[in-house]
Amino acid sequence: MTWPAERAVVAAGAGALLVAVAGGPVLSGWRVRRRADALLDAGDPPRTGRADRWPATRGSPVLPGWLRRSATAVAAGLGAAAFLGGPGGLVAGGLLAVGLHRWMPRARSPAERRAALEEERLVRQLPLTAELLAACLGSAASPAAAVAAVGASVDAPMGPRLLTTAAELALGSPPEVCWHRLGEAYPPLAPLARCLVRTSLSGAPAAAALTGLAGGRRAEAVRTAHARVRRAGVLATAPLGLCFLPAFVLVGVAPVVMGLTSRFSHAM
Repeated sequence: MTWPAERAVVAAGAGALLVAVAGGPVLSGWRVRRRADALLDAGDPPRTGRADRWPATRGSPVLPGWLRRSATAVAAGLGAAAFLGGPGGLVAGGLLAVGLHRWMPRARSPAERRAALEEERLVRQLPLTAELLAACLGSAASPAAAVAAVGASVDAPMGPRLLTTAAELALGSPPEVCWHRLGEAYPPLAPLARCLVRTSLSGAPAAAALTGLAGGRRAEAVRTAHARVRRAGVLATAPLGLCFLPAFVLVGVAPVVMGLTSRFSHAM
């Protein structure tokens, strides 16, 4: 087997290793995200006899995050070194492996993924919750009754949190302490907690403040969505710059330049 053939075999093996290492966890992560969405829709995850683990992750052949990053970086480095060949290929492969291992995102644990999903769901539910609280408090309902009514009508994860706060209020806890504890325990609810603490201390009606909070949060969500759309438009031009423009230069410009150069050399 000649050296180019050996390089091709090594590069193919490195590519297969890269696909095997990176493809399996992607599918498994997709299953975990689907299971997480189902758990959030149903409320708190069911408890098991051994540990509070997700059923989708038990027995799952997912490699540890550090091992997956290392294997992916090594496979990419070996593939680059085998494809380029020589000392320069070894140097380029080593630099590629080190760069990939350093800059690849760290795989999050199931608990971190579930916490991120809960925070995102709480942020989406905050405007509606603020409006419902404003309606209940504006109808002369007590804080405990208003929070309990809203907690019973809002889905998880917002509903159970509000029901816990309503139980504390019904037991006689100061409203300021309850709202402050809610904001500290769940950072996405900190704006709601601060708004309720201010209105409770000042004695001002909470309906107007809560309505303003809901409008501000919806406007912020719209601005964030527009920013993501603009960013997606900018990123969509990356294939044009990386693929189509070099292809146009190689197919359309390079032959013309080579032809002119050859004619000029023959004329000389």
